[in-house]
Amino acid sequence: MKPTACFVCVSRGGIADDDALLDALRRGEIAGAGLDAHGVEPLPPASPFWSLPNVIVTPHNGATTRETAGRGLDILLDNLGRFVRGEPLRNVVDKAAGY
Repeated sequence: MKPTACFVCVSRGGIADDDALLDALRRGEIAGAGLDAHGVEPLPPASPFWSLPNVIVTPHNGATTRETAGRGLDILLDNLGRFVRGEPLRNVVDKAAGY
């Protein structure tokens, strides 16, 4: 990444190497980071990410909106109907793939 770049992680913890990211942020190799997911969650109070001036930490709910619960309920009800009808379910976790 170039020095003016900002790294943003709103997906899963472990996507980035936290130690390498901390080093890049401290050395100014990248301009900043927005972190909604971390290698260790919840992010420990002693984590240096909290005190870096070029980092914004959010509570791992960056994708949450007022509509999130409604969408989840819609999927639950749809899957309940699918289960009763013997149909394939939506959003099945693939444990081998890790998601």
